[in-house]
Amino acid sequence: MSAGAAADARPDHLTEARWVRGLLLALALGFLALFLLAPLVAVFAEAFKKGWELYLAAITEPDAWDAIKLTLWVAAVALPLNLVFGVAAAWAIAKFQFRGKQFLITLIDLPFSVSPVVAGLVFVLLFGSQGWLGPWLQDHDLKIVYAVPGVVLATLFVTFPFIARELIPLMQAQGSEEEQAALTLGASGWQIFWRVTLPNIKWGLLYGAILCNARAMGEFGAVSVVSGHVRGLTNTMTLHVEILYNEYQFSAAFAVASLLALLALVTLVVKNLVEWRGARPLAAAVPPEPAAAPGLARPAAA
Repeated sequence: MSAGAAADARPDHLTEARWVRGLLLALALGFLALFLLAPLVAVFAEAFKKGWELYLAAITEPDAWDAIKLTLWVAAVALPLNLVFGVAAAWAIAKFQFRGKQFLITLIDLPFSVSPVVAGLVFVLLFGSQGWLGPWLQDHDLKIVYAVPGVVLATLFVTFPFIARELIPLMQAQGSEEEQAALTLGASGWQIFWRVTLPNIKWGLLYGAILCNARAMGEFGAVSVVSGHVRGLTNTMTLHVEILYNEYQFSAAFAVASLLALLALVTLVVKNLVEWRGARPLAAAVPPEPAAAPGLARPAAA
């Protein structure tokens, strides 16, 4: 039975009127157009308002270029560290039982419930000149807050739940039967991980990495608190956009913002490709529904 025939075969009390479906679709599309497409179009329109030459000049001037390089560098540092932590945490939570397991899950969810600005203030309290570790850091000529290490730490704090939270339910649903079978056959821990666990979670891992990378490049609150807004040193792209806008350099601000928007669009396309590619093996693994024998009616669902 086709999908359309199945939909037509549903009882009347489980279907909605055609005008209701049209109204819901129109509301959804109108909301997306108003709050997503219109701002996106406005960003690119303002970015190219004064011509291509001024656009290129805005994104290639030294401070903007330093902000772009710092954003990419911070994301390049945060992503591998989050991959290691996310896989380790998900593997421990999904495959083992230990004391403090629920507390670890709570810690992983902490950045979702704490404001990024509060997280930045915590780092200032810990590593600032008047913070708990400030005097010791000054004695050893180490600088974390208002320097690049502080930007990296703030970015790590707000991004580390993404990969772990993507993998935990996936690995819990898969269970540990395959790992136990490999262990019974004499496989080592690394062999089990590389040949059994990793192939099973590769699409979820890639999906979590995409989300983590997108958040790392677009983070503003926590980074704003710990960076000090030092041009050419601790300004990421989001902070550089804020500074340009506050200085009434609107075209330059929208030019850099358009790069962030472009990165977001690329991330969205890659995310959808990963979802589509990851769904294909799942669809192929589902056996087709057996056809009813001739002359026998399919039993009705309870």
